[in-house]
Amino acid sequence: MELREALNQALERLLASGRVEVQENGSWVSALEGFQYEVREKAGAVLLHLWSQEGTLVRRVIGIDADDCGHLALEVQRFGRTRSERLELLCSERQPDAGHLRREQFRAPFREMLAQHFPDETVSSLATAADLEHSLSGSYVRGLTTARGRAMAVMAAAPGETAATYDALLTFGLLWLDHTRHRKSRQLIGGLRLFFPEGSGTIITHRLKALSASTIVELFEYDPAARRARHVDPRDAGNVKSWLVPGREIEAAMAQAREAIEPICRLNPSAITAEVIPGTCEVALRFRGIPFARCGPGGTFFGIDSEQPLTPARQSELEHLVCTLDAHRSPLASSRLHPLYRAQAERWLESLVIADAARIDARIDPRFLYAQVPAISAGDRGVMDLVGITRDARLAIMELKASEDVHLVMQAIDYWLRVRHHQEQQDFSRYGYFPGITLSSQPPLLFLVAPSLRFHPAGDVLARYFIPDIEICRVGLNENWRRGLRVILRQGLS
Repeated sequence: MELREALNQALERLLASGRVEVQENGSWVSALEGFQYEVREKAGAVLLHLWSQEGTLVRRVIGIDADDCGHLALEVQRFGRTRSERLELLCSERQPDAGHLRREQFRAPFREMLAQHFPDETVSSLATAADLEHSLSGSYVRGLTTARGRAMAVMAAAPGETAATYDALLTFGLLWLDHTRHRKSRQLIGGLRLFFPEGSGTIITHRLKALSASTIVELFEYDPAARRARHVDPRDAGNVKSWLVPGREIEAAMAQAREAIEPICRLNPSAITAEVIPGTCEVALRFRGIPFARCGPGGTFFGIDSEQPLTPARQSELEHLVCTLDAHRSPLASSRLHPLYRAQAERWLESLVIADAARIDARIDPRFLYAQVPAISAGDRGVMDLVGITRDARLAIMELKASEDVHLVMQAIDYWLRVRHHQEQQDFSRYGYFPGITLSSQPPLLFLVAPSLRFHPAGDVLARYFIPDIEICRVGLNENWRRGLRVILRQGLS
């Protein structure tokens, strides 16, 4: 059977079986998702043409290496080359993940951007697969560019990703840079280049201020339509917004709500705490961290999944709710799988730290500890943060996490930068925090607090790249911290 006829029949059988994925030399060609094809002869050669809305591919077919069980492997040649390559078409039962498809389709445009912006450099293979061993995310395209024995690590975020993916680009970029530098290679890795769509790099440029002068990181934003990148000067990128709520406003809100919240707090004084909700004049009541009531100008409301106004007729319902919380959100609860026990673990941990802050570090002054100060325009980051002072009036930040999180260190650095900014502007004293205290001008201390086995190893890597001003202390707690805080380890990161 002639090669052209055999190839046509093989393609017809394969496409009749469902979705077909195209791979060239082992790499998925995502641009040919849902392709059409044509097989023709030209000057005695059999040509295979595949095309879709996203891309096209034409190869000279030398022969069929395999044709069985939903797998068609071809020996092919590109025009202008003599070396043969391998083109595979495989039947795939599952549709590709949308994010994975987006990143694979972005590889080719990203390679073009690199070639346009750095015409004298060679682009090494670009990868999107996750590398769990080295904490490399599959949410980005990463690779190397080389020129005259010197290389630069590159990483890009594709269009259409979430804001959290763009914000974390620096974290995973530094992990990629560190990995390339520690591989067995003669190449000198000079630094890191990060690429992101226009308007998505605010957090990245903000965090860049925490890196040491010896760490070279270049930022580039690109136009997804034009596929052109431009260099970004971090000094021109502006600042991330954060603000301090005046201390007198917090005190006023607490005073206004005191008559309403005191009877509720007396239902279980050791477990119930009150705090002003940032940006409002309402006071939230929490039972070991979980919110169950709130008081404000509009009245008092209570409930976990749905709220109802507190009236004299519903006082018994509130008391029943507190008893239910005490039964299930207790260190001695009969079931650790109950939703009330598992909910908002960081908030539970926060309540224990606030009650006994000096256990975290003897230098902490237990009289002053503020939650979520300064407030952040991006909202709750999922990591609890507390700001206090040491006994010698040095600012201290505590970042709390109950489970392993690769983002903990960089989010803590992000918060450190904001606190440092407000310290340099003397905002804390101006807005009524730490009354009667003259704050030290020393940079804030940074404490990372989590169960001792829940620190992500990426933190040790990232700490190598920060400025010396950022003094980090890792505080590891007992795994059963709900039954009482015990410090298992204290370790400096540098």
